Amino acid sequence: MTGQPNGAAPKTASPKGVSQRQARSVARLAAVQALYQMEAAGSGVESVVREFHDHRFETDIDGAPLAAADEAFFDALARGVVEHQTAIDRAIRAHLAANWRLDRLDATARAILRCAVFELTERRDVPGEVVMDEYVEIAKSFFSGTEPGFINGVLDAIARDASAA
Repeated sequence: MTGQPNGAAPKTASPKGVSQRQARSVARLAAVQALYQMEAAGSGVESVVREFHDHRFETDIDGAPLAAADEAFFDALARGVVEHQTAIDRAIRAHLAANWRLDRLDATARAILRCAVFELTERRDVPGEVVMDEYVEIAKSFFSGTEPGFINGVLDAIARDASAA
């Protein structure tokens, strides 16, 4: 027995009193940014993770504190995508149109898809619907055109594949 009503697992502590969901949302956005940075600068995952911990988390913009991130979740996402990138990219490629290559996608869209696919295929502790909603919202924060719908379609197909496995 967990000591929680209905046998629910106890809630994990969240940084600075924010909800775990909000802290994970911030971590997801940071992971997308980290993947983009790794690709754009040719940096390795460990140096980018260290940079985020040293300079990006626990900072503020114009005196207003940023929402706290679940830093352990960020670490797991960034490192997990790199570790599983070959399989992740294969899953994404399988759901692109025949005339599209992964490298033709916008780098931000690639980073969003890679993080989301990692969660859908490797993090069974997170419901697929949550993963899809979170990353489509991230896509909407970067794109105003058709990209969020495209990302949603690819993720929906990969989620169906993952649940069938």
